[in-house]
Amino acid sequence: MKAETVISCKNIQKKYGHFELNIDSIDFPKGFATALIGENGAGKTTLLEMIAGIKKQHKGDITYFGSYTEKDRENTPYVKENIGYTGTDKYYFLPHWTLKQTKELQEVLFDNFDGEKYDRLTDELAITAGNAFEGNKKVSDLSDGNRIKLMLAGVLARDTKLLLMDEPASPLDPLMREKLCSIIRDYIATSEENERSVIFSTHNISDMENVTDYAIIIENGTVVEQGFVEDLKEKYVFVRGEKKDEEKAKHILYDMTSSAYGFEGLCLSENIEKLAGMDIDTEIPNLSQLSVGIMRAYTRTKSISSIN
Repeated sequence: MKAETVISCKNIQKKYGHFELNIDSIDFPKGFATALIGENGAGKTTLLEMIAGIKKQHKGDITYFGSYTEKDRENTPYVKENIGYTGTDKYYFLPHWTLKQTKELQEVLFDNFDGEKYDRLTDELAITAGNAFEGNKKVSDLSDGNRIKLMLAGVLARDTKLLLMDEPASPLDPLMREKLCSIIRDYIATSEENERSVIFSTHNISDMENVTDYAIIIENGTVVEQGFVEDLKEKYVFVRGEKKDEEKAKHILYDMTSSAYGFEGLCLSENIEKLAGMDIDTEIPNLSQLSVGIMRAYTRTKSISSIN
């Protein structure tokens, strides 16, 4: 599948001590929800903060909306006005701010901020009880989940073309995670001519699968796989087999885990015929099986059995 690009990252390099983010090329598709998937410390947050302009010192180039550079992002109001960002910082809003002040400050900062919509969203997301005194509640008094919902209300109250969301589902309860997926779907669907896009990071893969169109899997600061989810499901096959075939299969499968009862793992579709004659079951992998298998093939995390 081909699509226009909303964000393009080329030759990105950034070092932090022993860690290095090294991205050759990513083209985030316009009009879709893209998930950045990886272990904690894989580089997801760093990449999102670069795109958002929070971290500015790095090598390489980031292009916005097909033509704007990082310099344009800082000097051209159009770019920042059309990007909404929610981060993992506990105090994205300063802790001593009241809910009323978060609204007033965003009205000053963003020309496209709709105060009435913000009030409606804070009510719909159950951040407040709808009482007047709630406006005096401080950000520091909110739970982690409600702070995320307050950030969401802020970006959704603006007329933007791109949402950048760093681990938005992590502090949310299951019901609110489902609501988040609906919010993302509605945000994209209500735009004309596929003008709206979402990029979010997650390690709660199963919770966000039904809203993920495009997946980018990052391990150790490097992109190890990317593509539209439906294309990835054609590229790989999930395989389960008997213990007696494990030794032969492990040289063919892309990734494998084993137990006393048998084995399972991912196999490249182009290699599936090499398993002919083995007692196996095959199925189309879900995004969680794809992501975990691919991450496991590249991870530096050691298995429990290998730790003395």
